[in-house]
Amino acid sequence: MSVAPIFEKLEQNFNADAAEGLDLVFQFDIEDDNNYHVIIKDGTCKSVEGTHDDPSVTLIMNSETLKGIVSGETDGMQAFMAGQLRAEGDMMLATKLGELFNMG
Repeated sequence: MSVAPIFEKLEQNFNADAAEGLDLVFQFDIEDDNNYHVIIKDGTCKSVEGTHDDPSVTLIMNSETLKGIVSGETDGMQAFMAGQLRAEGDMMLATKLGELFNMG
């Protein structure tokens, strides 16, 4: 299963109010699928296939972990503690994902 629909769902679940004034790029390196990045700027959200040159934070996981986190079945912090999710860059931004997107 491609991760593309998961990123479409992320866009649909975007919380524009929480993103007011933010200018961020979340890079998702999916170990068993294509990489994507999500650009959050001035209350808008856009997911783009591929790798961004200068992301704010990079999240590395497999497609199953991504699917679980977006569906709300997997807690991102638990996945991180269990080693299913790695982050590079600004770790505090990774914790903002839950505010920016209504998971589950």
